[in-house]
Amino acid sequence: MAKPASSGFNAVMFITLAKNLKSTPLPVADDPRWARIVARDKSADGEFWYSVATTGVYCRPSCPSRRANPRNVQLHGTLDQARATGFRPCRRCNPNGPSLEAGNAAMVADACRRIEQSEEEPSLAELADAAGRSAGHFHRIFKAVTGLTPKDYAAAHRAARVRQGLEDGASVTTAIYDAGFNSSGRFYEKSTGMLGMTPTRYRAGGAHEEIRFAVGESSLGTILVASSQKGVVSILLGDDPDALVRDLQDRFPQARLIGGDRDYEALVARVVGFVEAPALGLDLPLDVRGTAFQQRVWQALRDIPAGRTVSYAEIAQRIGAPKATRAIAAACAANNLAVAIPCHRVIRRDGALSGYAWGAERKRALLDREADGSNAPGSAYRSARR
Repeated sequence: MAKPASSGFNAVMFITLAKNLKSTPLPVADDPRWARIVARDKSADGEFWYSVATTGVYCRPSCPSRRANPRNVQLHGTLDQARATGFRPCRRCNPNGPSLEAGNAAMVADACRRIEQSEEEPSLAELADAAGRSAGHFHRIFKAVTGLTPKDYAAAHRAARVRQGLEDGASVTTAIYDAGFNSSGRFYEKSTGMLGMTPTRYRAGGAHEEIRFAVGESSLGTILVASSQKGVVSILLGDDPDALVRDLQDRFPQARLIGGDRDYEALVARVVGFVEAPALGLDLPLDVRGTAFQQRVWQALRDIPAGRTVSYAEIAQRIGAPKATRAIAAACAANNLAVAIPCHRVIRRDGALSGYAWGAERKRALLDREADGSNAPGSAYRSARR
């Protein structure tokens, strides 16, 4: 029997309709890219652009401008497609060039180089003028990017230069002037805060410095906490209490180690409690000793909220050193203050945990606890008096 003439026609119509439906773009509000625009997702920058008919501009996804009505928005897979609309580039997000965040990071990185290369500390006005910004605006951007004020950054850099000079065998006076202090009086006003002790004692390897310490036990193993007169100087994790004490001795070979009393044990118990239940938070006076670059990295780590992770590349971007991912990793490895400076929250770009000075399993456990807010089993505590 011959097939009805209309059946072939219907099949053709069905195929044509299916092709048309497949080629019809989603409404902007239903496109997954719109959610990234709403979230101002910086990671989407460079992947696509969007234009707004009512304002006549095109933008990058992270644009901070007021959210447009999706009915007036068109999405573009390339920058050339966005330009082809005839609209002008948004002045707030600068879709044709680097993002505002990247521009600020580059500006701050240049200011850091100026500070590091100057014989004397540049003034805020000089730094702001070189950046083409007002002093107040520059100060806010610098602190947002580095976590430090320009003055604090300069002080950290000069302290590192003094430490290096003293460690290389220079006289105290030579180290002071080589670091950019134009008078010994100005240096001695701040020397103890910079070095944690007097310059002479630092040059002697920290001889006679007193370091108080105690050891606690947690579900993640042994925790050693040590403090100078200024604040907590080390938090170490491990399996063997004696090995941690030897590690502390290696870090402070000339210091006098003193076992903590009952009051100090209470401080150690706070650290143990935080490891078991990160939701408790941890706010301790710290004696952070490191180079200016390390302190920039460590401050950026302290700004990562519990339950969040970032990549080494993201930290590099935040401190204005986008090519310094290896140096970022080295600064994380040099961190003496486990959990207080949360280097465990830094992972590789592909999501892998990467290295951790106190073991990958501890890193995973800390991240899991912070992610779900759960409390681990109770901990035992004991002190070590030596």
